[in-house]
Amino acid sequence: MPHDDRTAPPRGLGPNRRLFLAQLVQVLFVGMMVGMQRPVLPPLAESEFGLPRGAFALVAGLVISFGIVKAVMNFVAGQMAERMGRRPTLLLGWLVALPIPFLYLLAPSWGWFLLANALLGVNQGLAWSMTVTAKFDIAHPHERGLATGLNEFMGYSGVALAGFLAAWAATAFGARATLTAFALLVILAGLVLGWAFFGETIGHARAETARESQAPDKAREAAGQADTPSAREAFLHVSLRDRTLALLSQAGAVEKFVDALVWVLLPVQLHRQGASLPQIGMVTTIYGLVWGAGQLVTGPLSDRTGRKWPAVAGMWLAGLGTLAFLPAGGMVGWSAAAALTGIGMALLYPTLIAAVGDRAPARMRGASLGVYRFWRDLGYAIGGLAMALAVGRSEDLATGILVVGIAMLISGAALLAMEETLPQSLRRGQIDKEKGKKRQPE
Repeated sequence: MPHDDRTAPPRGLGPNRRLFLAQLVQVLFVGMMVGMQRPVLPPLAESEFGLPRGAFALVAGLVISFGIVKAVMNFVAGQMAERMGRRPTLLLGWLVALPIPFLYLLAPSWGWFLLANALLGVNQGLAWSMTVTAKFDIAHPHERGLATGLNEFMGYSGVALAGFLAAWAATAFGARATLTAFALLVILAGLVLGWAFFGETIGHARAETARESQAPDKAREAAGQADTPSAREAFLHVSLRDRTLALLSQAGAVEKFVDALVWVLLPVQLHRQGASLPQIGMVTTIYGLVWGAGQLVTGPLSDRTGRKWPAVAGMWLAGLGTLAFLPAGGMVGWSAAAALTGIGMALLYPTLIAAVGDRAPARMRGASLGVYRFWRDLGYAIGGLAMALAVGRSEDLATGILVVGIAMLISGAALLAMEETLPQSLRRGQIDKEKGKKRQPE
């Protein structure tokens, strides 16, 4: 039966502005959950929680445990989103997070903080994944860069804001009290607002699948395919069968080395160089704000220029920014390196996600994004482990910075082999030009 667009849900960010706003509010709170501990826990691991000074591997356990769990949950969330829907998956992510503040409060040992970070990984894998998937459901193809840019701007603004506030509050009230109160407030706010305002969008994706199946060049492809792809089908398609998706996945994994660096190694390095907690919070905030705010520009930019070159340039700039921390000294040098790294991350981050959204068939969009995000966030664990091994062998934190910077440069070069995922006809500049021609009188 032909698909009737008159009965389909409205498509586009404008007609779905209320849904879109609720999604943006959600990702702000999701970002705050992961941002609050970054400038607080790693520097205080030795002084407040009893870790020996040379035990960087134990500190890196924060990001390794988080990365492994979040990577798995991204994959699981993609499957759940196709079967349960986007909204129930998001709410489950908040419910899982409820024990986290009490683990912070009652923790008798560092292992409890690792457990809290594992639960944080579940929360992020379920909740953040759904904010991205839901936006792609309602956006036009030429709005995906804009939607992703706004989503990641709000998320990483939450990361930066929470890090800044937590660093200052921890100096006045202590790390445990700050993390406990902050986490509890954020979780309750996210859960209540998600329940009240986060609308289900899977119907938009199903309507798009119906439109795709009627296109002449896709009719045969759609015939005989299951409405919901198996986990194995989606995993193999993204990881191996589609070369461009595989290249995007490796880039996603490597760029998380940078975030792992800023999370666990950089705060310890700056602390040992004499930086106070508020100064560390300021450096990480600059990185997060430049990254977050920059995506307001870079997301829409990729809708006009395509995805490939912003992604490549971003990988290289973030790698150079990371390496700039090696000669930097004092707040001016640290801040400049953080800003350059943030610019690179702003270029690459929404562009990689939008490229996956371009490339993935609508019928497996949630699952494909889940596989991409599995590989991307596994980069936390791989990067954390690589830094721990490098620092352990050299006993010099600067070695970990060098490893991350070089990895980013190499990964950016590998992206040169990807295909452009946004056709010329779908770029916003071309669409605007075509609209202008239609408005001209005959």
